[in-house]
Amino acid sequence: MLKSIFVKDFAIIDRAEVPLGAGMTVLTGETGAGKSLLVDALLLLTGGRSDAGVVRHGAERAELHAEFELPAGSPARQWLVEQELDDDEALRLRRIVRADGNSRAYINDRPCSLTQMRELCTLLVEIHGQHEHQALLQRVQQLRLLDRFGKHEELLARVLGACRQQQSIERALAELDGAGSGDPDRVEFLKFQLKELKRDALSADALQKLVEDHKRASNASQLLEGSAKLGELIDGDDSQSLRSLLADARGELEKLGTLDDSLNPVLELLDAADIQFSEAADTLSRYRDRLDLDPQQFQKLDQQLARIHELARKHRIAPKDLADKAEAVEQELLRIEGASGERERLLSTLAVAQKEYQAAAQALAAARAGSARKLDSAVTRILNELAIAGRFVAALTPRADLTPNPSGIDEVEFLVSPNPGQPERPLRKVASGGELARIALAIEVATLGSDEVPVMVFDEVDSGIGGATAEVVGRKLRELGGARQVLTVTHLPQVAALGHGHLRVAKSSVDGQTRTQIEVLTAAARVDEVARMLGGIEQTAENRAAAKAMLESAAKR
Repeated sequence: MLKSIFVKDFAIIDRAEVPLGAGMTVLTGETGAGKSLLVDALLLLTGGRSDAGVVRHGAERAELHAEFELPAGSPARQWLVEQELDDDEALRLRRIVRADGNSRAYINDRPCSLTQMRELCTLLVEIHGQHEHQALLQRVQQLRLLDRFGKHEELLARVLGACRQQQSIERALAELDGAGSGDPDRVEFLKFQLKELKRDALSADALQKLVEDHKRASNASQLLEGSAKLGELIDGDDSQSLRSLLADARGELEKLGTLDDSLNPVLELLDAADIQFSEAADTLSRYRDRLDLDPQQFQKLDQQLARIHELARKHRIAPKDLADKAEAVEQELLRIEGASGERERLLSTLAVAQKEYQAAAQALAAARAGSARKLDSAVTRILNELAIAGRFVAALTPRADLTPNPSGIDEVEFLVSPNPGQPERPLRKVASGGELARIALAIEVATLGSDEVPVMVFDEVDSGIGGATAEVVGRKLRELGGARQVLTVTHLPQVAALGHGHLRVAKSSVDGQTRTQIEVLTAAARVDEVARMLGGIEQTAENRAAAKAMLESAAKR
């Protein structure tokens, strides 16, 4: 619900704060007082175009504010959460227009783009009377309204699910075709790569062992000679080997041990060292026996390692990653070789999905046709009550684009014949602003409860009518106000008397400058205002009595 509007230095309004309540609020005033300025302010607050002309003469900028109260779960509140612009249940819109024509917009005190402001406000406010600001003139909105009127939610969900399923299969087929599944050259290339990789690629552990074997084979002579020298040094025949020297040391220690028993532990250590030297000599002997001085074996290892490094350079990866590359190539080859069968499976599934989509879309189209006829009848009846003798048609046509659409296979265009005998024309091409506003009122009343927009504004909805028709318009607006918040600009007392709330716009001259004030009328002031609208400047007892009777009659509705 729109709780209030604040306007400062806007056109001929220096400052005004207007509280708004639920139901239908009427806005009245003398001709030229600026009744539509509040609507103009709302147009700017909903993302409309601005220019320097809206700034009051002599002011640096115009400021416009609107505060809404949003119930939990409302589409507007969900949008704010998605955009990270939410602020509890409140919503504050702000627009500043400078004298140079530049403007800035804010949502909940945070800067935003006009695109964001417009997108949000399509969920909040519907303004009738100005073509460029009516969502009802958009064919997408018309189709949405028809579906809500016909309660097509289940059919729409079925069409949406079938559409997504078909699109998913089509994407899978496109990806399959784009992967080169039908290219025999690609298959042969992958087979060649896999054969080459399978021959030479090694796991990380196997590659490490190959490197070690290659290093050992390339240094076999040096290792053999060195290990032989070490063996001689440890356990050779001459008296300078480590074991011979250790034996001499043990003999001397035995002599000393006869003199001091505390040296016996040292003797045990020398015995242990002799055992270690013996094992070292045996290990070196076995190592020499295992060393292979075969030049052909070394050449084989050298060639294998060279092939691995060359293959790694070819694929621009490290040698240790060749095994993973081989697995990846094998998987791609398996996928491509199996793609033919997968393609057949997808084509078969697609045929089923297309039938399901067509069945769901045809069912939705049939339901829409029935709902459209009911809507035609309901809107035409209300149009006749509003002194528009023509008829309304919700015309359904097949979509030109045959690709699956989540909205179904048809489109709608709201057509109107304002007068008998004249052909129906698209609602968006109806020229008269007041006539268009009454047509919109008829559609909104006929689809009451179908449109989720909580605030509806009607500018000059009663233009060009009077008498009984004016009262019918007022009743329809009041009926709409029972389910939505309605703000209407009117110059007819029959409409003004039916409002739940009443605002009066007055123009005055202060210090040589024209200014407009907006006043919330009390019950007594409403009698005076309706009486003025009935009889002009001079109010008579008869006018006041008639005005009071009209207001009392409206209060009983």
